[in-house]
Amino acid sequence: MKNREREIYKVTLVGGIGNVLLLAFKFVAGLLGHSSAMIADAVHSLSDFITDIVVLVFVNISSKPQDESHDYGHGKYETVASFLIGLALAGAAAGIIISGGNKFYGWMRGEQLEAPGMLALWAALVSIVIKEALYRYTVYKGRKLESQAVVANAWHHRSDAFSSMAAAVGIAGAIILGKRWTVLDPIASIIVGIMLVFVAVRILRQSIGELTDESLQEHTENEILDIISSVQGVCQPHNLRTRRLGGRISIEAHIRMDGGITLAHAHDLTSEIEHKLKEKFGSDTHVTLHMEPKKIDA
Repeated sequence: MKNREREIYKVTLVGGIGNVLLLAFKFVAGLLGHSSAMIADAVHSLSDFITDIVVLVFVNISSKPQDESHDYGHGKYETVASFLIGLALAGAAAGIIISGGNKFYGWMRGEQLEAPGMLALWAALVSIVIKEALYRYTVYKGRKLESQAVVANAWHHRSDAFSSMAAAVGIAGAIILGKRWTVLDPIASIIVGIMLVFVAVRILRQSIGELTDESLQEHTENEILDIISSVQGVCQPHNLRTRRLGGRISIEAHIRMDGGITLAHAHDLTSEIEHKLKEKFGSDTHVTLHMEPKKIDA
């Protein structure tokens, strides 16, 4: 296993252990503290744990080298993992909104929402601290490792922190202000659910873009063209095509050089370009260059 995949495994396992411990703690606190909000938050932690498993499975597949059936490797399996995490996050957000909406509707009809206990409030506060710490650790590692699946999983940690915040507001409001204000819980849940929808949409859009071979951002493509043009003897790079292959990128371009040079010299120039690109974007960068004779002005 490569260092990158080993680091992804490590950060995901840390998050998975945290999710299991919080999952058990929240369920116990929800049951003993008579808090439906905390039980719902525990279910959210369960979805986090499931996404940890998804990341571990798909990153293992994506780390496999190219073979006869996958000429470009298996990197996009990591993007598939990111897409599934986005779907799970959207599902969790929808569940929070629907649950909060049902409670709010019941309250509007005169239904008395159950008042939670202090144990549930402490569970929510502990969850906020731990999940925010896991988010910061995971998103840092995900960006450093250039893994969209890990970054997406980090947002799942933060989404759990948000839902715990909603639970904490509702529980604290019910305890401090009395049973009349237990409606704060479902209202906060609806607001957080809407926020999570936007996060899920962003993750889904990025993963769909990669799965459909969306080009890299314009500033990255301009940087690629500048690197190619910096090699003496090479000019007029064109027909640039870029895309992501999981944690690495693919670069294809046409370049022009003096038509009178030897094949060995042309090979050396393309090798220099390839070296510079891999030095900038990673050793696993896929580079394909098509050589053309330089046009001579009439």
